[in-house]
Amino acid sequence: MQWLINIAHELLGTTVWEASAVILALAYLVLAVRKSLWCWLCAFISSAIYVVLMFEAGLVMETWLNVFYVIMAVYGYIEWRRGTQGSEMAVVTWTWQQHALGLAAVLAATVVNALYLRQYVQVARSPWWDSFITWGSVLTTFMVARRVIDNWLYWIVIDSIAAVLYYSRGLVATAGLFIVYVIMVIHGYWVWRQQQLAANVSKSVPT
Repeated sequence: MQWLINIAHELLGTTVWEASAVILALAYLVLAVRKSLWCWLCAFISSAIYVVLMFEAGLVMETWLNVFYVIMAVYGYIEWRRGTQGSEMAVVTWTWQQHALGLAAVLAATVVNALYLRQYVQVARSPWWDSFITWGSVLTTFMVARRVIDNWLYWIVIDSIAAVLYYSRGLVATAGLFIVYVIMVIHGYWVWRQQQLAANVSKSVPT
C-alpha cells in the first residue's frame, strides 16, 4: 500500500505543463488509431512541451527525440494528407528485410550514442536506455508516418521500457501515460489490422 501512496503523492506534484503534455499525447494516440489528421497537431504541441521537460530531467536523447517528434508531426501531417484515399488511408506491411535493416540501424545507433553520452555528456542519465528508446522511437515514428502497421508492435516494447525510465527520473505522470500507451497500442494494432484485412478483401472481390 505504501507504494501506492507514494505514487499518488508524486502524481499530485505533477506540473501543469507535464499534465498538458500527457493529455495531448493521449489525444494524439487516440486520433492516430482513428487515422485522423488532427493527431499530428496534438503531437506537435505535446512534443514541444516535452522538449523542455526532458531537458530538465537530464534525459539528453529524449530531449532531442522530442525535437524530432515536432518535426515529424509536420511531416506526418503532410504524408497522411497526401496518402488519403477517399475517407481512408492505405495501411502497408514491411518485409522481414526492411524490419531487419531498421532494427540493425537502431541497435548500431544505440551503441554509438550511448558510448558517446557516457564519455562526453556528464549530465546524461541512463544513457543506454535513453539511446535505445530514442532511436527506436525515431524508426517507429517514421513507420507511423508511412502508415506501416507493424509500428504498433514496436511501440509495445519501446513504451514499456520508457515507462520504467520516466518513473526513475521522477516523471510519474508521463510514466503512467506510457503504461496506458502499451494498452492503447495493442488496440491500435487490432484496429489497423482489421482495416487492412477489410481493404484486402474489398480488392479481391470482383466489381
